Amino acid sequence: MRLTLVLGLSALLAATAAAPAYAQDGAPACTAPVAPEGILAPWSTPGQIVAATNGAQVNAATLAIGQAARISLAPTPDVHYVIQPEKPGGSVSHGGLVAFTAPADGAYRIALGSPAWIDVIGDGRPALSTAHGHGPACSGIRKMVDFSLTKGSYVLQISANGDPQTAVLIVRLP
Repeated sequence: MRLTLVLGLSALLAATAAAPAYAQDGAPACTAPVAPEGILAPWSTPGQIVAATNGAQVNAATLAIGQAARISLAPTPDVHYVIQPEKPGGSVSHGGLVAFTAPADGAYRIALGSPAWIDVIGDGRPALSTAHGHGPACSGIRKMVDFSLTKGSYVLQISANGDPQTAVLIVRLP
């Protein structure tokens, strides 16, 4: 009986040691960061940008398509959005505005390192998102949102972010 119990416990320990570890949300637990590939590869080499706090300053905070950046955000009460976000966040959240230019008509993906709310504003109107998803496992990309945009200038509004920084990458989809 004792040998059976020892063998049973040994088998259980071996099985659980071989199984991958999972985080609380059911996703595989990351033991090391994984660099994204393809069009998301720039995520691994971000620059630094301080987000604007109102539309008049937004051109000073510009993000190029295909370039990742760590965006420093302001406390929500200090941010004056171009259009009121659907989820502005509370007094302890952070947000900001970043300008970008779509060089051609097409589908664009915005990757974020946090669960912040985003709006893309062009010609004074919000663009409608066309898809939502998560980034590659262990890449640090928390969420991705796609938009169909025409050539022109846009404002990325980031709101309801829990931290004073988030990473952002905007890419044109093939």
